Amino acid sequence: MTTPSSGSPAPCPSCGTAATGRFCSSCGTALAGAVCGTCAAPLSVGARYCHRCGTPAGTASAGNAGAGVGLGNVMPWAVAAIALVALIALVVGQRFGARPTGTSDVLDGANAQGATAITAPGASPAGERAGSMPRAPDISQLTPAQRAERLYDRIMTESEAGKTDAVRSFLPMAVAAYEMIAPLNLDQRYDLGRIGEVSGDTSLARAQSDTILRARPTHLLGLILGAKAARMVGNEPHARQFDVRLVSVEARERATGLPEYLLHKSDIDAAMGAARARQ
Repeated sequence: MTTPSSGSPAPCPSCGTAATGRFCSSCGTALAGAVCGTCAAPLSVGARYCHRCGTPAGTASAGNAGAGVGLGNVMPWAVAAIALVALIALVVGQRFGARPTGTSDVLDGANAQGATAITAPGASPAGERAGSMPRAPDISQLTPAQRAERLYDRIMTESEAGKTDAVRSFLPMAVAAYEMIAPLNLDQRYDLGRIGEVSGDTSLARAQSDTILRARPTHLLGLILGAKAARMVGNEPHARQFDVRLVSVEARERATGLPEYLLHKSDIDAAMGAARARQ
């Protein structure tokens, strides 16, 4: 691959800073010719994480020392890289099975994306001595949809525990994971919108609601997200319009038995109760 000349800087596709080499020295985003410092996979221009192993763009390793990544580009990301790898291991190792029992069967029957039940790679065997250190899971064996689902589950858990700092730390990884899935189904769009809601990203929540409702104007999860996004900016009249629509279509929509309605039944039940209480 051809590396941009150090004498011909070009604007970074992420932050706009004039950059040379293979990674932006300001934000670490991959430039032309960049490869992952861990698994050597070619990175797309503008990528912040490796699509194969999840390593942040700009992270170097001993095995890739000759790839042309300058020390000045790597150092600002070294500490973050270690933290991100540890967080991904926690996500995969601790959150398997977080989805309600039986919902994977429903989703498999409906051919929903990313719903295949999997066994955690590197999980400790049944006879392993108690207290021994389990092997770190190999996230390269997970599909993008599975990675996104694990991150969604972890973010929701941290949010319910009131750990807002943890939620924000997982946000970039989660958004990057969902960006690797194309196209997103309506269930995945709701998950991404909920991530926006709990992290305080109103535009992300509103965008996913709008997209869901364009595809299906009476979709319960799209209406719920719309109401949440409106309340995030203090627009109560608009939020109540979503509440009214939600109540009016509930029975008909629930009767369709959409897989995402079964998967997010508790969210729908809570939103319906709150919407009726406001009327």
